[in-house]
Amino acid sequence: MALQTSPFPNGFVACTHAVGWVLILPCFWFLDRLIAVCKSTTLEKTQRLEQECYLHPLKVFFGSIIFFILFLATAPLALLGFLLWAPVQVCRRPFYYHRVTPSSLEKERHRGFELAGKASFGFVTANLCLLPDGLARFNNLGHTQRRATAIGQRIVEGVCRPHIRIFVDSPSSCGTLSPSNSILPTTAPAPESISSDLADRHVVCIPCDDTEEPWTESEPPLVNSNQNSNQHGRAGHRSAPRALLSQGLRLQDDVPWEVSSLFPANVDILCLEEVFDKRAAQKLTQALRPVFGHILYDVGVYACQPPCRCSSFKFFNSGLFLASRFPVLKAQYRCFPNSSGEDALAAKGLLSVKVLIGQNQKQNNVVGYFNCTHLHAPEGDGEIRCEQLNMVSKWINDFQAANQQPDEGVVFDVLCGDFNFDNCSPDDAQEQNHSLFEHYRDPCRAGPGKEKPWVIGTLLEQPTLYEDDVNTPENLQRTLEQQELRKQYVSPPVPAKGQELVYPESGQPWVGRRIDYILYCENSISKHCRTEIEEVTFITHLAGLTDHIPVGLRLNVVMDSESVDE
Repeated sequence: MALQTSPFPNGFVACTHAVGWVLILPCFWFLDRLIAVCKSTTLEKTQRLEQECYLHPLKVFFGSIIFFILFLATAPLALLGFLLWAPVQVCRRPFYYHRVTPSSLEKERHRGFELAGKASFGFVTANLCLLPDGLARFNNLGHTQRRATAIGQRIVEGVCRPHIRIFVDSPSSCGTLSPSNSILPTTAPAPESISSDLADRHVVCIPCDDTEEPWTESEPPLVNSNQNSNQHGRAGHRSAPRALLSQGLRLQDDVPWEVSSLFPANVDILCLEEVFDKRAAQKLTQALRPVFGHILYDVGVYACQPPCRCSSFKFFNSGLFLASRFPVLKAQYRCFPNSSGEDALAAKGLLSVKVLIGQNQKQNNVVGYFNCTHLHAPEGDGEIRCEQLNMVSKWINDFQAANQQPDEGVVFDVLCGDFNFDNCSPDDAQEQNHSLFEHYRDPCRAGPGKEKPWVIGTLLEQPTLYEDDVNTPENLQRTLEQQELRKQYVSPPVPAKGQELVYPESGQPWVGRRIDYILYCENSISKHCRTEIEEVTFITHLAGLTDHIPVGLRLNVVMDSESVDE
């Protein structure tokens, strides 16, 4: 059964909800403006100083009075609207589903497995802090609607650019190089096996001599992504054209990675967090719909959840937003029941989807599972986050057990989102040792409490979001690549209560807090599939628009010939 586009079972319930919200909206908007007029971002303060504008106190004084009066005047209407709006939340499904009908079904299918038994998939997660404008300003981010429009435009700009793959012609080794800016190299399988994967990509051939050169830490190697991410002990790597050595993918711990000022090209599934504002979600949907034909937004529950329990009233949805190029076959949302404090006002939880990729060479369906979440935020609440991780593991297993068919192939199982804990803070030790990481692989993690040396923190310091070193994608990219600069703008680890922080350990790099994760599981996919990491990307394209660094992961999935011959 196809997903319903509306979260409401019939037109009467949808109309009642719409009327109730129309009555609530003016009061809500005036309250939002009341907060916004009193709270300035550091960018606005700087602009007022540069313009020598001294009328701001008058604007705050009169603006707050006017918006407060309007808030009180519209409160009776809002109460009436609330009495209409709240009861219908009991029968509301937990998301809107937006689908763009393609001109041809072939445009929604990946034919890599059908033609060549292999395919590549790109995933991105990003926390956007699209709260109502007044609340977003407490994170030093304002103008939520403008930011939503700009974010949508930048994402489309990045994912729609040509994915140029450069073929390196060598007598003993050949592959492709894939840029993320203009010519940013990474290699892929040999030409005879990549025809389907490159159907919509540009290919350039470059001659290369047949020499091997040793690599040093100061000049990381270009990577051959045809090598398994678990292999170790390579003695040397193929040399690439000198013009390409200064930019592109780097290889450390057998993981190809880069800091990119653009969103990766050809992203297949995009997971966004903190898209709490409904209008902002609609703006994102309109911007992304030409690229992602399947979008789930306004994900979550409202009002008393479970019903008749006023202690758990939800003012905001989960903030989760999912955009996919592939058709969504099944979707399920589950709300965390254990949130506390300010986090209990939002319906944070887990969104799990099953997507149709295409068919394999036996004409059986090929599917993938994608899960996104946003865990409890306040520091020091590790027990709550661990309980939520337990729920995430169980809910994912239940969803897959209920929806997996015996004749279909599963080619990826990905979990991503804002986990609100990192892998370097002593205060997060409990979460770092959770059993979830025994099932899902984190390509950035060396072990509990220890990051791989190339990893970059994803949580930016909010007071410095608009400084010159980080206010453009290019500047932020340069800053993240320099450890001394990075220390000034990425949030440092959180010490354990009552203990002094010693970070980093002697001889270790300064990483900072990485709280945005993309994990993948190999145990739950079809037994004849083999997964390889093609690229991990730290994305600076949203500089100045959010306080997080988006993270990308591209996986190569190869279906062994045994599965075709059976």
